This record gives sequence, C-alpha cells and structure tokens, in this order.
Amino acid sequence: MKLDNIEHVFFDLDHTLWDFDRNSELAFKEIFEKQKITIDVEDFLQVYKPINFKYWELYRNNSVSKETLRFGRLKESFTALKFDTLDATINLIADDYIEYLPKNNHLLEGGMELLNTLKDQYRLHIITNGFEEVQHKKMKGSGIHDYFETITTSEEAGVKKPHPQVFQVALNKSGAEISKSVMIGDNLEADIIGAHQFGLRVIHLSSSEQTVQDQYPQVQKLKELLNYL
Repeated sequence: MKLDNIEHVFFDLDHTLWDFDRNSELAFKEIFEKQKITIDVEDFLQVYKPINFKYWELYRNNSVSKETLRFGRLKESFTALKFDTLDATINLIADDYIEYLPKNNHLLEGGMELLNTLKDQYRLHIITNGFEEVQHKKMKGSGIHDYFETITTSEEAGVKKPHPQVFQVALNKSGAEISKSVMIGDNLEADIIGAHQFGLRVIHLSSSEQTVQDQYPQVQKLKELLNYL
C-alpha cells in the first residue's frame, strides 16, 4: 500500500543499503592475511557477528566508548576462539578494519536500482550511527554519496539512534516536514521504533534471518520498498 504525501525518504546505511556483512568479510580476509592471523575468516565471523552486535547495542546506549567497541569486539572474539594474540596486534587489526572496510563497495541487492528509481521522485537522506570517518568513504566508494541531499551521523548529532535528537538534527538539516517523511532501516530498535516514537512514518527492512513480526510496514528486499513508495 503506497504511503501518501511523502517527499523525504531517510535511509539507514549499514545493513540497509550498504552490504555490511559482505564488505566486512572481505576486509577481514585482507587483514588476516596481512597480520598472519591463521583463523578461518568464516569461523571467526560466526563468533564475531553476535559479539559485534552486542557491542553496538552497548555503544548505542552509551555503555561503551567507540574505542572500547573497536577493541573489545575483537578481543572477545579471539578469546572465544582460544586464539592467543597480543593486545597490540588487536589494536592494529582494529585500525586496519576502519581503513579497509570502506574499500569494499558492495550494496545490498537492488540498492542502486532503487535509488535510481527514487531519486527523481523524492528527496533522499541518510541517518546513520556509523563512525563519521568511514560512512562518507563507504558512500563515495559504492557510488551512492551523490544520491543524498543530507547525511546525518550520530557523532555529528551528539547522540545515537534511537535518541530523538538524531532524527531532529536530520530534519533540521533537510528542511523536511515530519508528516512528509519516512524512515527506512534494518534495526528494529534504533531505526524503526526510534523513528516511529519521534513521529516519522517507518518501513522495516527485515532480513530473512529475523523472524520477529512487528507492527510496522515490513519488507525483506529493497525492491519491495516500491510497494510503499
């Protein structure tokens, strides 16, 4: 069912448009080879992904710093895999990850086609909790930076989604009216519940791994967004 009276479309970036999982795996493969880490990357990622998710939840809730997130998620993953490595090496891997991650430019299936369809009909924007220093690089590298009129990061706003101030900063930058705007994202708490409580209309991009059924409009593929827009 089409949403009426929409002029501004706000997207999350990671896991919504930018294929974080695929690009992250490619970055780790390159880093492990460089640092001579002898763990199979797929085995590492199986342990790392839930730990990384936990650390991002803590980061959103201001329970850990950016530095603790970057170090802790790696340290805990190596410990769980019983792989002995020096803290100095973990810090090198953490630095390499921030450098290597935005060099990989894969979008989720249908991402570019969607943006090409929407760009002449709506004003497009990004709201992201990702680190300021890498989000712009990701977007430029993947060729989508110029599709968006504004890009609002949590570091710029001073708080993270789902805090209402992030959405307010994004609206102020864009000049958008809340009644004429929609937020699209993959994270139920940060993107969808946060935006909905702020007053935005929302569409949840729910991956096939997520079985949660919620009260919000939901799609599993980016192309399905055209059923609403």
